Amino acid sequence: MARPDKAAAVAELTEDFRTATATVLTEYRGLTVTSMKKLRRALGADTKYSVVKNTLTKIAAKDAGVDLSADLLAGPSAIAFIKGDPIAAAKSMRDFAKENPLLIIKGGIYEGKAITPKELMELAKQQVGNVGGYPYWSWYGFNSRVEWCACFVSWCYNQAGKSEPRFAGCEWQGVPWFQSHGQWGARGYNNLAPGDAIFFDWDLDGTADHVGIVIGTDGSRVYTVEGNSGDACKIKSYDLNYQSIKGYGLMNW
Repeated sequence: MARPDKAAAVAELTEDFRTATATVLTEYRGLTVTSMKKLRRALGADTKYSVVKNTLTKIAAKDAGVDLSADLLAGPSAIAFIKGDPIAAAKSMRDFAKENPLLIIKGGIYEGKAITPKELMELAKQQVGNVGGYPYWSWYGFNSRVEWCACFVSWCYNQAGKSEPRFAGCEWQGVPWFQSHGQWGARGYNNLAPGDAIFFDWDLDGTADHVGIVIGTDGSRVYTVEGNSGDACKIKSYDLNYQSIKGYGLMNW
């Protein structure tokens, strides 16, 4: 691409970043032209879906004041610049990805910044009803289904623009990450925030077996969204003193 063309491409991308209410980065490798047209129709007239060059996108994002982590620009990229309802557009993209596994949603930016805990909660709650854990384990890099509660939590954080924490195992990855970063609260911790991770020890043997995302507390119970709960995404609740709560990973929003 000639230098003037690069400059024009960067300027266009910069404007797209500045005017979008939300931005979703995807990997499109393997999608046919027909599939791409179908996705654009599903997203509607208020969303511009474009194949981009990562080097130019990185420059444009910086010029627009958008902080993109390196993992969002790994591999061939296409970006949805959403100017309408971001939740509706995200749902359309999620539904399309279910039917077209080659579309991988790498992450998102909302109004030039990482998605807020409230928006993360909306995203997590939209997953309720998913059975089997696709695309969460696939996004993580597994070729087939695994125990996917941690993949689900990591996927939600990534969709919120967080490159970390990223973990597929509770005891050997998730808990150590939060503890090593000074972001751990034991059972009984009373300053929970939406978006914190909640770890469970079902067998009471000191080992974390399961993880979900906190969506709220009323002072006596904690409410969660969990993946791989009976192989599905479900909303659940527990007494704050429930003995199988091992502790909490604090996101410090």
